[in-house]
Amino acid sequence: MSVNTELRTFYASRQEQIPATVRAVMQRAAEELAESGQADRSPAVGTKAPSFTLPSATGRTVDLGELLAEGPVVLTFYRGAWCPYCNIALRSLQQHHNEITARGARLVAVSPQIPDESLSYAEKNELAFDVLSDLGCDTAQQYGLAFDLPEDLAAVYEGFGIDLNRSNAGHTRTLPIPATYVIDREGTIRWTFVNSDYMTRAEPADILAALDSLT
Repeated sequence: MSVNTELRTFYASRQEQIPATVRAVMQRAAEELAESGQADRSPAVGTKAPSFTLPSATGRTVDLGELLAEGPVVLTFYRGAWCPYCNIALRSLQQHHNEITARGARLVAVSPQIPDESLSYAEKNELAFDVLSDLGCDTAQQYGLAFDLPEDLAAVYEGFGIDLNRSNAGHTRTLPIPATYVIDREGTIRWTFVNSDYMTRAEPADILAALDSLT
């Protein structure tokens, strides 16, 4: 099953559990983000990937330049461990991790969560790749992905029991648009997937094809 088929199946199963008034808030926020053109502000294929140095869930510091010295990088941004769609996408990447590394590439995932939140998620799901903390979405901002949740949607998430104030160290409403990049050893973005719809993600098969095209 493709990751997007799994995501659509999950979405369909979830809808009847969410009140119509809440669905309306979520739908309106999704439409406003799409209409804003935010996703179009991400760096294009052929441009240099913005550099970053971020802490990993295990306390190490991870620098993009150092990763690229060893080979291509698959960089994926996600909203957080509280997002079930992100969890499905990350599990799918984990299932293809060996295929990514077999191509000489390194996979890293970035979210605005504090390291402790990322570590808990990484341990629970036995992720073999680095999970990095981008507090305040500064790196996501460099990639044109950071946006602020509307107040009514932030209230919906709070009603779901999602404590973004705690997990994001006080940056309650700032999140990244989920996105994935394939970056070659020279630091040039060679493939991107950016979509303001958080229920649609990069297919691992497409990521692998992009890595194959580098050789």
